[in-house]
Amino acid sequence: MEIERLTIPEVILFYPEKHQDKRGYFSETYNKKSLIDLGVNIDFKQDNHALSYSKGTIRGLHFQIPPFDQDKLIRVIAGAIYDVAVDIRFNSPTFGQYVSAIIDSKKCNQILVPSGFAHGLCTLEPNTEVIYKVNNYYSRQHDKGIVWDDPAIGINWPVADADVVVSEKDLKLPLLSDLPSYFV
Repeated sequence: MEIERLTIPEVILFYPEKHQDKRGYFSETYNKKSLIDLGVNIDFKQDNHALSYSKGTIRGLHFQIPPFDQDKLIRVIAGAIYDVAVDIRFNSPTFGQYVSAIIDSKKCNQILVPSGFAHGLCTLEPNTEVIYKVNNYYSRQHDKGIVWDDPAIGINWPVADADVVVSEKDLKLPLLSDLPSYFV
């Protein structure tokens, strides 16, 4: 497995080995020992699966606060996404900055978004399916977010604002500047 650290190095891209022949391909998508060997020791507890019907669907920017904060290992099993991680660690030198990557079912790549980051995605194809592992259980009480189009963050989403599909819940999320310092 190859890895690539993004400009905020806590966010990591994984490229699992893909064995392909005339029948198709085989890829080992998760191996705890392989991740430990790469310096990533996370005890995942839950898998989540999301289907987005429309190209231009934005989900996020989501996170959970302590003690239910989550590391996420995200992969796409159909379609492709523009994936975003926003640093929300208050004392971090990259606070409020984001990194992004294209996660694509054809590449079989994955992204690790650690605790202390808000996570969002935009579908690049219709009927995109995303599966992700988390190391803590969902807690409605600890579920938080930042509005997807916060101008202070300035995410360059690959979709025109008029074409964005976003949930009512996500439209009502606060700006980063209105959040308490959840991660110090």
